[in-house]
Order: sequence, then C-alpha cells, then structure tokens
Amino acid sequence: MLSTFKSTRKSLYVAGLLVTTLSLIAFTEVRQEQKRVQAVVVRFNQVDGRQFLTRRDVTGYLTNDGADPVIGKDYSEIDFGQLEARLRQHGLVQTCQISRDLTGNLLVQIEQPKPVARLMTTIDGQAGGQYVSEEGRFFPVSMNYTARVPILTGPYFRQNRSLANQRNRPLLDLIRRIQDDTFWRAQITELSVDEAGEVTMWPQMGNHRIEFGSPTDLEAKFKKLKLIYTDVLPAKGWDRYSRISVQYRNQIVCE
Repeated sequence: MLSTFKSTRKSLYVAGLLVTTLSLIAFTEVRQEQKRVQAVVVRFNQVDGRQFLTRRDVTGYLTNDGADPVIGKDYSEIDFGQLEARLRQHGLVQTCQISRDLTGNLLVQIEQPKPVARLMTTIDGQAGGQYVSEEGRFFPVSMNYTARVPILTGPYFRQNRSLANQRNRPLLDLIRRIQDDTFWRAQITELSVDEAGEVTMWPQMGNHRIEFGSPTDLEAKFKKLKLIYTDVLPAKGWDRYSRISVQYRNQIVCE
C-alpha cells in the first residue's frame, strides 16, 4: 500500500515537472516571438467611407518596396521614428503612428488627409491634378478612390502651390465653406480663380456662371446667392440667366 502511494507521488511529481518544463519552453518561445515582428497590421481613418491607400501601399512605403523588410526582424533593430518619417514622405499620409502589441505585431495607424477640392492642371497636354486638404496642403490623387469635391481651375494656381499660408487663407475658407454646407456642396462644381484672385463659380444646375469676386464677405455673398437660388431661379427658370454676380456690396446682378 505504501509502495503504491510512493509510486503515485512520484508519477505526479514527474508529470508536474513535465508540465512546468513544457510551460517554460512555450513561454520562452512566445517571448522570442514577441521580440520579432510577426505581422504588419495597418489601420486607416476613412474619407467618406473610403480610403486613398491600401494595406499594400503602406507596406510598400514602409519597406521601400520590399528592399527593407520588417517581418521577422528583431524589434531591437527597428527605429519606429525612422519608419514614421519614411511614411510621412508620401503625400497621401497626413500623420502616422507606429507601435507594437503583445503578440509581436507591428501596428501602423495612418491618418489620410481630407480633401475639400481638387486642382485640375494640364502639363505637356496631359490632364493631371492634386487634391487640396482641409489645411490647404496639396496632395496627390489616388488610383484607389476619387473624392467628390469641387474642381479648382485658373491661372492663380500657377504661382500658388499651397493654400496653407495667410495670403490664401480667405480662398481656403471659401472652399471649406462650400464643402461644409450640404446645399452648396451639391450645387457648386467648379471654382475658377484668375491671376488677381477673383473667383468665378460654376453650378451643377443652370447655364450661368457666378461672379463671386474676391473670397471675402462670405456671409453676405452667400446670403444673396441663397436668395437667388431659393426665390429667383425657381420662378424665372434655371436657364434664364447666363451671369449672376454677388461680388459687390448691397448689389445683385442677374443677366
């Protein structure tokens, strides 16, 4: 009886020792895996429910198109700041943050710029363009998604390649005002800006142009324009006029 008890204790001891050894081995393997990049997990903010970038795009930026791979790399060899700087070099990345989780995944959080307009340009006979962000920065178009925003044209943009400075703040405020208002966002399709900075707008409905003038006194000018669109045009007809001007104070011109 005593012999059987001792044998059972010995078996339990051996089993416990085996479980402990296997747990230590598994723990060591997990710890080793946590020291190396297991996978790259990319997360995006979305623009109108879409995204300009894909996970493949970001991974390509991150690794210099595969020339500098990160999967399998020891975390002690990875400079998060350097990787973030590499991503920020690309125009479709506004901000980014790179971190890691407890399982060894490299986490990449991408914030894309939000467009408020699209600048259309022609270079060597080829049509091209860039978006304008909420902050007034120009950034490239994407093959993955085309945002529905007003078009910008005109000679003004030959010399003005950013709307983020103080000089162009009024023009950016005008564009943002249109984009933030559901009525005008649906109505205004194009803004043409001449060399002096005077704005002409083209609507979705009707054959008229809107002479807005300088991008100042926005509240008063949009109030006059709203009166035309809610009272005059529905009564007279959307194709009645070819020119509507609200650029002068206390004056509305319809021809």
